[in-house]
Amino acid sequence: MQTQKPQKIDLGDEYPCPCRRRGRLVPIALTEAFGCDRCQQIFVVQDSGHSIEQLSTNYPYKRVWRWTGHQWVSVNPNLSRGYIPLTLLIIFGLVFLLLVTTLQSPLSSSVTFRVIAALALSMMLVFMLWLACRRS
Repeated sequence: MQTQKPQKIDLGDEYPCPCRRRGRLVPIALTEAFGCDRCQQIFVVQDSGHSIEQLSTNYPYKRVWRWTGHQWVSVNPNLSRGYIPLTLLIIFGLVFLLLVTTLQSPLSSSVTFRVIAALALSMMLVFMLWLACRRS
């Protein structure tokens, strides 16, 4: 079993690229940074040599990885972990309310049909959004 404890990054060593499987991180001379020979990304050593941060990224938050000795482990900011479920919950609630108020039941007296249909459609939408968030 591989250890998950982060190890200090050696500035003179080569590592696999955390973005691509085939790329190699090569040390950049006279800096505390690495460059990937495949994807041309630059990574700066942070946290007293225990993590690397990707520079020039188009993501709204910084991408950071720690080296376990065998592989890179992504370090997610606490904010990104909490806002996705909260956003999905809010979207579910809003879509559910919208569908309950706008769906017309074939049986004019049946509210149960409208609630079940709105619940099913809302859950499908939130499931699709959740899958999209997992992919990115």
